[in-house]
Amino acid sequence: MRVTTEFWVSALLRRVFGAGGFAAVVKRGATEAGAVFVLSRGRLGDVSLFGPAPQTSYDSDKPDDRFFTLLGAGDDAAGLDARLEREKKFDPDIWVVEIEAGTVSVEELLSVKTP
Repeated sequence: MRVTTEFWVSALLRRVFGAGGFAAVVKRGATEAGAVFVLSRGRLGDVSLFGPAPQTSYDSDKPDDRFFTLLGAGDDAAGLDARLEREKKFDPDIWVVEIEAGTVSVEELLSVKTP
């Protein structure tokens, strides 16, 4: 049985705060199975957007894990915000979580798959 999105997001927020970072739910989506997008803002102005990895990235040994892929990075926050707005129009049930990771890297908080 897979944990609900609400529960998973709650655990992510606790991990971020435990690492000395900051996190906030910008948009709350479907409680049970909403897709999660994570916007990571660095303290020097860098921004990264992570979204759900394609289904082909999932590991049959860990079917309950949530995997993410990097959708964009750099200092163009407006471009990534526009991408999120398009995602919200396509799927109104998505979650958007914004984080400043603190003392750990985002890759330690999320399972990031590279293409």
